Amino acid sequence: MGANLSAVLAVLALVTALAGAVFAVVRLRARRGIATATQRATYEVLHTAGLAAEPLRTGLSRAGAAKAVRHLRALVGAPGLAVVDGAEVLAVDGRGGHHSAQFVAAAKRALDTDRSTVLGQRDLRCDRVDCPVRGAVVAPMTGPDGRAAAVVVSIADSEPAPGLVQATLETARWAGAQLALAELDSSRERLARAEVRALRAQISPHFIYNALTAIASFVRTDPERARELILEFADFTRYSFRAHGEFTTLAEELRSIDRYLTIERARFGDRLQVRLQIAPEVLPVGLPFLCLQPLVENAVRHGLSRKPGVGMVSIEARDAGAECHITVEDDGVGMDPAVLAARIAEGVVDPTDDSGQHVGLSNVDERLRAVFGDQFGLVVDTGVGAGTRVSMRVPKFHRHVRASA
Repeated sequence: MGANLSAVLAVLALVTALAGAVFAVVRLRARRGIATATQRATYEVLHTAGLAAEPLRTGLSRAGAAKAVRHLRALVGAPGLAVVDGAEVLAVDGRGGHHSAQFVAAAKRALDTDRSTVLGQRDLRCDRVDCPVRGAVVAPMTGPDGRAAAVVVSIADSEPAPGLVQATLETARWAGAQLALAELDSSRERLARAEVRALRAQISPHFIYNALTAIASFVRTDPERARELILEFADFTRYSFRAHGEFTTLAEELRSIDRYLTIERARFGDRLQVRLQIAPEVLPVGLPFLCLQPLVENAVRHGLSRKPGVGMVSIEARDAGAECHITVEDDGVGMDPAVLAARIAEGVVDPTDDSGQHVGLSNVDERLRAVFGDQFGLVVDTGVGAGTRVSMRVPKFHRHVRASA
């Protein structure tokens, strides 16, 4: 009997120990895997804000408002929410859609005065017996510049409480900031397109004149060579003046540069030497259209035109992990770095060009920074009699860059 009791006690002790161990493991896992209520609430707010931001960053439109309104209502915590401009309701989610005319009138007043307002039941009279709407908060979606093009209307099923008012004001202010960022993105795109048009307009006369002169020199002496140069010139101009696409690939840009150098070698003969060192893995990298060609043209002009004898132009593209590093270098006359810096500070169109006949470094630098960020501008190393080296870094992958064929 004593032996049996000892065995039972031993088994109970073992079971108790195992139960304690399991409980400890469960507590440990719970402590590691389950967030606190505050953390869960923070995550939900940030996640919902991210879902609303994406359509708002496309600009103020019916489609964008329709995608964002559900998430904006979740942020405010209202029974209904509408996005309204001065003329119409762009989107509504939840209750209150039948009050559209009253919301539009209230939105127009809020936009005219640039002030939010709280509507009571007397302001939202309705013929429906079962209408649940008892009030609303109207808040302009004001951006950092103080302007607003639309309002957020939070719809309440009782007199709007202070918490709903504050949540609506903050959400409207945040939404206005997203719309301002969308306008900034759009402005940058328009600027980039304008700069490409300026580049085409100003670079073309200089090159076209020299190209046609070089081709003409072969018409009688070497007709076949003249024919080949005409075809190269046609392909070059077709690429340079294409109507679609703000971006291209490094491979396409180098192909166009090869055509340009073929025509320039017809002009200069053996005086122009070219050295290429291109890593194959960076050929598909996307970059702004016509951002490399002006650098090569500058190198030819300043590395050869002003230098007696032979001039060397080197083009290098290296694989650097998440980036592609591109360098265009010449062994020409160079220039004083202080003079270069002064010309850039004065806003000279092409600080390396005394004649000002074409856009060069400034245009490319501004477009690179607009697309990739300020850390991706051009780096210029030069000195009197020491040639010029222009370098750029390009991310291999960027969400805004889609090269066109």
